[in-house]
Amino acid sequence: MINILVCDDDTSIVDAIEIYLTKEGYNVLKAYDGIEAINVLKENPNIALLLIDIMMPRMDGIHATVKIRETNSLPIIFLSAKSEDTDKILGLNMGADDYITKPFNPLELIARVNSAIRRYTQLGNLNTEDNAVFTSGGLMLNDDTKEVFVDGREVKLTPIEYNILMLLVRNKGKVFSIDQIYENIWNEEAIGADNTVAVHIRHIREKIEINPKEPRYLKVVWGVGYKIENYKE
Repeated sequence: MINILVCDDDTSIVDAIEIYLTKEGYNVLKAYDGIEAINVLKENPNIALLLIDIMMPRMDGIHATVKIRETNSLPIIFLSAKSEDTDKILGLNMGADDYITKPFNPLELIARVNSAIRRYTQLGNLNTEDNAVFTSGGLMLNDDTKEVFVDGREVKLTPIEYNILMLLVRNKGKVFSIDQIYENIWNEEAIGADNTVAVHIRHIREKIEINPKEPRYLKVVWGVGYKIENYKE
């Protein structure tokens, strides 16, 4: 059974989410602030997804996510009571993979959880072709081990970041629009996807580029989209 950690200081919200997820066959672990969430993750390394509120006592979701991301790349979905784009972008900037605005529709919650779990499990269990190594210049992705190297230095990516980069590297030289990236990675219609994709692209650049403002690998084609430069080996 797949384990999901739900963290919110509102016990009624945690209990409601537990009901929804349990009906879907998930096992739910609970925490009520960021410190508890970190401790539960340490005690249960097989947790496949974290749903965490932003505003909580003792340690909020933002600070907890920053701490968790130091050692763990599991998918994280923020639960936010705010609908402003700035709040959503802040969550993505801090390492979240997705966000759900409260009050949320249970069907949307389940859909986003299922999508995140599917991406995460596929990331570790893909059946790859014989040639699982993809390169462009000093950038190398090994799709068997899910490792990324830049000039021989290993780079740690989240599952979403890895999937975006692999999509572009597999098709180096091809330009993908923001909507195309979103629909390929999230497997749902791209509605208002600009900020979400742009934040993840920026994170990838910060990790693989020497100077993210003058990227060597992940290039923008203004007004069109993004591509990985097709360097000849």
